[in-house]
Amino acid sequence: MTLSLDFFRSSIGKKIIMAITGFIWFGFVILHMVGNLQVFQGPEKLNTYAKFLKDLGPLLWVARIGLIVAFFGHVCTAILLKLENSSARPVSYAKNTTIQASFASRTMAYSGLLLLTFLVYHLAHFTLGYTNPDHYTHEYILKNGDVVHDVYAMVILGFQDPTIAISYIVFMVFLALHFSHALGSMLQTLGILAPKHNPAIQKISTGLGLLVFVGNCSMPLSILLGYVR
Repeated sequence: MTLSLDFFRSSIGKKIIMAITGFIWFGFVILHMVGNLQVFQGPEKLNTYAKFLKDLGPLLWVARIGLIVAFFGHVCTAILLKLENSSARPVSYAKNTTIQASFASRTMAYSGLLLLTFLVYHLAHFTLGYTNPDHYTHEYILKNGDVVHDVYAMVILGFQDPTIAISYIVFMVFLALHFSHALGSMLQTLGILAPKHNPAIQKISTGLGLLVFVGNCSMPLSILLGYVR
């Protein structure tokens, strides 16, 4: 037990926690995007999908709790590692030697904090209905006769507001930046691939970051411009 605690208190232990929790959220973001893209198939499809998730009942709450634990585990270990790095080098280098570091890698901490802000707002808006309660009261009758919460109307009304749509797109920039560096960093930490594969992994990471950006931004843009109503 002591050995395990010592391991997870170490820098490498914290990095492994960050990598595992990062993978969990990486997978969730991809699945969440794929599910939300059903907005392009109309209200029946998206609302049926939303009902399917709701009907999972306890399983959905298990998944939510798991995501919350993974998220806070990721954030807390990131903060601890940042503090450890700062205390290990209390005096900054006289010359900046991070020329080879990408913009994404240098802004990981900032993009992470911004994404935390976005997550809180996103939950308050689309999950809890706190920020725009008028978007949260609509009902929809499915073809089988079930009356469900109209998630489609909520998404349309939300992204018809230019402030919400543009803010969402801006946050997606930071999510893409975070992703473009995170995947390679996670694989490197877990030792899954050899260093010689780093260039290929970086290209894949950048491609996935771009995919998430385009996929998630296609929804608010299409709604804001009136292509999806």
